[in-house]
Amino acid sequence: MTEPSGQPAPSAHILIVDDDREIRDLLSRFFAKHGYRVSVAGDGRGMRKVLADAAVDLVILDVMLPGEDGLSLCRGLRASSAVPIVMLTAVGEDVDRIVGLELGADDYVAKPFNPRELLARIRAVLRRAGAPPGGLAGARRADAASASLRFAGWRLDLDRRDLTAADGTLVPLSGGEFGLLAALALHPQRVLSRDQLLDLARGRGAVAFDRSIDVQISRLRRKIERDPHDPALIKTVRGGGYLFAPEVEAS
Repeated sequence: MTEPSGQPAPSAHILIVDDDREIRDLLSRFFAKHGYRVSVAGDGRGMRKVLADAAVDLVILDVMLPGEDGLSLCRGLRASSAVPIVMLTAVGEDVDRIVGLELGADDYVAKPFNPRELLARIRAVLRRAGAPPGGLAGARRADAASASLRFAGWRLDLDRRDLTAADGTLVPLSGGEFGLLAALALHPQRVLSRDQLLDLARGRGAVAFDRSIDVQISRLRRKIERDPHDPALIKTVRGGGYLFAPEVEAS
């Protein structure tokens, strides 16, 4: 649900998974103060219990956890759910950030962090999960009847946020993957820089480290290309960015 201002409804349910009690308590109070429902867990077992007992709109997941670490939990979550995931990583640990995005995380925040920055990231991720990406608004104004995009046998449903293969198989996409694919498909046969893709998929003011768009593109290629190592749909333009090659039909 989205408020008229465009912000996600503050009743969203956030699950904080972190073994540091002080961080859990701090974030619980902070998010509750801003109107969110909050549950907490100190490890993977606690996380699974909360997810089994209640509907969760977003998971904040620390990478460094006792027992099963956050990256492993992220992989398991993404295999069975499209719930948005924001990873908490150590400062400078770009490897964790890249791997987290590879496994399906929607965003990351480095520790130590300002709770207000984390809140802003969470609001952005929830908007992407519950509302079309930035580039879609203009397309809707141009063609209000367009609810899906078809290309090379694929169908991308912009309302349901579904990607369907030619044989009818539903291919799961994370919020970040959907936003990026929609941005590409809404601007076919056009070279888009990484900054342009970031603006279109996540909204202006979004922050990403250099590899984030490349990682998401790599994940999309593995899902939609016949040969991800020789892509025919999402082309790399050296020094320019990326180009969505197929013809796109709006319906």
